[in-house]
Amino acid sequence: MFAVTSTAGASKADTYRELASQLAALLAEETNALANSANTAALIHHGLPGLNWAGFYFLHGRELVLGPFQGKVACVRIAIGRGVCGTAAQRRETMVVPDVAKFPGHIACDSASRSEIVVPLLQAGKLYGVLDVDSPSLARFDNDDAAGLETLAAIFLRSSSLTSLAGIGAAV
Repeated sequence: MFAVTSTAGASKADTYRELASQLAALLAEETNALANSANTAALIHHGLPGLNWAGFYFLHGRELVLGPFQGKVACVRIAIGRGVCGTAAQRRETMVVPDVAKFPGHIACDSASRSEIVVPLLQAGKLYGVLDVDSPSLARFDNDDAAGLETLAAIFLRSSSLTSLAGIGAAV
C-alpha cells in the first residue's frame, strides 16, 4: 500500500521535491506506462492544491487521445495544434496559461477550469503525449510549477515502458 504524504503548508519547491521523491518510489518497481500514468495523475491531483484535473493525453497518429486522469470527464481527442494541449504538443514546449479564456482556440472540456499547464512528454526527441493539469483558479501555475511538473514527467518517462501503450508516439 502506498500513501501520498501530505505537503500541506510546504513551499512550492518543497512540495515538488516531495512529490518527485514519492513518484520515484511509487514507480520504482513498475514499468507499465498505463499503470504508471494512472498513478502519476493520482499523485499530482491529490498532492498539489487547487487542481480540478490532472492527467495524460497520448499521441496516436496526428491527435492526442485521452489517457488516465483524475477529475471530471474530459475531451477524448485533441488535434495537434489545437487548444493548450495540442499547441504544447506541436511546439514541444511547456505551456503555462494563466487565463484559458484568453488562449486562442482553448478547448473547454470543463467549464470550471480557469488556468492550465501542459508539459509535453518527450523522450529521445520523440513526442509521446502530454501531461495536462487544470485549476479552477486564475493564474494558478507559474514557472515553478513548470519546472516541478517537468521533473515529474521526466520521472514518469524514465520509469515507464511506453511500448506498453500500443500505437503511441510519433514525430510531430
